[in-house]
Amino acid sequence: MARNGQMALGLYVLQAGYIEGAWRDPSVPVTGGVEIDHYAHLAALAESAAFHFVFLPDSPSVVERDNANIARAGRNDTFEPITLLSALSSKIKNIGFVATATTTYHQPYHLARMIASLDHLSHGRAAWNIVTSGNKFEGANFGDEEIPEHDARYERAREFVGVMKGLWDTWEDDAFVRDKQNGIFADTRKLHFLNHRGTYFSVRGPLNIARPPQGYPVLVQAGSSEAGVRFAAEFAEVVFTAQPLLESGKQYYADLKEKARGLGREGNQILVMPGIVPIVGRTKQEASDKLKKLQSYTDTDVMMETADRWLGFVTDLRAINLDSLVPATLPETNFIQSRQKVLLELAARQGMTWRQLIRSISDSRGHLMVVGTPDEIADIMINAFDQYAADGFNLIPAIVTSGLKDFVEFVVPELRRRGKFRSESSGQTLRENLGLKRPHNQFTRAA
Repeated sequence: MARNGQMALGLYVLQAGYIEGAWRDPSVPVTGGVEIDHYAHLAALAESAAFHFVFLPDSPSVVERDNANIARAGRNDTFEPITLLSALSSKIKNIGFVATATTTYHQPYHLARMIASLDHLSHGRAAWNIVTSGNKFEGANFGDEEIPEHDARYERAREFVGVMKGLWDTWEDDAFVRDKQNGIFADTRKLHFLNHRGTYFSVRGPLNIARPPQGYPVLVQAGSSEAGVRFAAEFAEVVFTAQPLLESGKQYYADLKEKARGLGREGNQILVMPGIVPIVGRTKQEASDKLKKLQSYTDTDVMMETADRWLGFVTDLRAINLDSLVPATLPETNFIQSRQKVLLELAARQGMTWRQLIRSISDSRGHLMVVGTPDEIADIMINAFDQYAADGFNLIPAIVTSGLKDFVEFVVPELRRRGKFRSESSGQTLRENLGLKRPHNQFTRAA
């Protein structure tokens, strides 16, 4: 994206909101996770404010460890993202759709076909959030006692993405002539067989659907570990990251763009979009009161379960003094390594106790949480944008719909008043709206 002085905005959608206990708020639809109209309302609200995309996370598992926490968690009853976004594509006409799907427990042919279908259904508004399963609960659903090792997951993902791109290219853009008069449906001179043979996959191709309208759906990635940054520099066009500290965010931004340029990519073709959890109030006190109300919905044992998961299951939180300071290091995890690092750095910078860190993880999982007035929130966003810590943000409402509505009604106008956010869409496809180039077909380029 050529920085024209305006940031990109995405909406990260959870059915109730990011704070664990948000589902208990009276304003939240109790069955929202499986109501398409609930998601359509959120997407329409984001679209009305000229957001670039809606982003659906996913984990193919129930994430809590015991029945007591499963009983209190509000995240285990929701749609599969590609299915939901395909349905939304007929209802919501301009905004982009980011679907999360793991490379660890999918096969490339199936997923390439599904994501291509979403791009066709939405007329070029699809994106794929590439994840390598970092949730320990997923493995047993797919025949593994444990998920594969961290770096091995990225090795598989690298091959997986290469196969996906190859499959999307197996038909040239104009291969399907659909000539009824002469009885020719496809020009087979523009058909290519992938014939991939690799470490993890053997895929002949071709794909049984035309090349996606965008060439490739936009590639999104969220890893910030050493392996994750290398992967993002190679493949990602939008990077979702947790960067609660400005200086760390600037360093991450610079390092990622440098690595991408070192691989022959243009720095403006990879967008860094950290998460932000805003709590908006007309006054600072009103915003603080909103947060306290939301925090009251989350039980202590649910907060500890959440912290345990995001720290990577490397310590027994129930056996430590919660009022002691968090150590600078913990044993390395096989799960979400980058988030553990972010959380420990945040705790060290702010001198947190375990109790404070557990609360912080419950509220924001290491993302930037800003509690304040619209101009205070806009100040922080614009400062990060102007100092090259972000090309935009993924908005993560603490509660929906009210948290999104507050941001749209109060913060977006402030960003526009300062010339930092657009008033309308700037293109037909998601790539056009994000300023990303349409990729060449690798088979014709080679020719």
